[in-house]
Amino acid sequence: MNTRQVAKGDRAFFAVSTAAAFFTMSLVFAVLIFLSIRSWKTFSEQGLAFITGSTWDATSTPGTFQILPMLVGTLVVSILGLIIAVPTSVAVAYFIEYMAPPKVAKIATSLIDLLAALPSVVIGLWGLYVLIPHAVTWSKLLSTHLGFIPFFRTDFDNAQGAPFIAGWTVAIMIIPIITSVSREVMGRVDKELVSAASALGGTNFSTMRRVVLPTAKSGILGGILLGLGRALGETVAIFFVLNLVFETNWYRVLEPKGGNVASLIVSKFAEATATEISALMAAGVVLFVLTLIVNMIATSIVQRAERKMAS
Repeated sequence: MNTRQVAKGDRAFFAVSTAAAFFTMSLVFAVLIFLSIRSWKTFSEQGLAFITGSTWDATSTPGTFQILPMLVGTLVVSILGLIIAVPTSVAVAYFIEYMAPPKVAKIATSLIDLLAALPSVVIGLWGLYVLIPHAVTWSKLLSTHLGFIPFFRTDFDNAQGAPFIAGWTVAIMIIPIITSVSREVMGRVDKELVSAASALGGTNFSTMRRVVLPTAKSGILGGILLGLGRALGETVAIFFVLNLVFETNWYRVLEPKGGNVASLIVSKFAEATATEISALMAAGVVLFVLTLIVNMIATSIVQRAERKMAS
């Protein structure tokens, strides 16, 4: 193959890659434009109260549609998922990259990838039939022994459908994302630094805390934000395990009431009127923009971390 043929191949590959990138960007903007057009009526009628209010009433004329409780619930469940998933993901990533034998590391990586490939509905059913019975027991223990802390206080005997359980479900779904990004970033840490720390008598924990994490923290933070983006947009799994109640629940995560914007859309869409569909589209716009911003920030952080490690 001569130089001219190679140049033609490079130009063709560049053209196809550029077209694919522009197509992807155009698709994202097309979705956003479609949602904005369909939801314009709600935004024009409700105004800022659509985000700051706490009433969802499709029976009145005109209807009142406000999503603050669902927005707060989405953030609460996502943060709970991060609290559970981040330490687990970082520990698993470090184990795979630095502690596990090659065969074990390969198997662990395959299992993490398999977990990432599981559909949301499968994880939702697992949460409904397997996780909930155990999580209810955990919540009772927490409320009994730590009920003096407002976070664990509850007036209900049964925590089935609580944000606490939804947080565990979300954590299972975002662990593969955070683990994969963290493992890639940890793999770029200078191995001589890790070897030097071990030679000076450092344990695995101290090496991770003093050498690996400070070096890879930007990339790990990017992975955490990518996981947060997935958690914010989760729908079906949360719909199965969370009891949707239109009441703002900031911190009582053991009580069986909570919210989620995506699950609200799923639960209301089938029987919604034309006006309510516009409101659900508006909720989709808010969630779309929030998720897009989080993912853009995460991608920027990961790329910056990779450039620093490459240099």
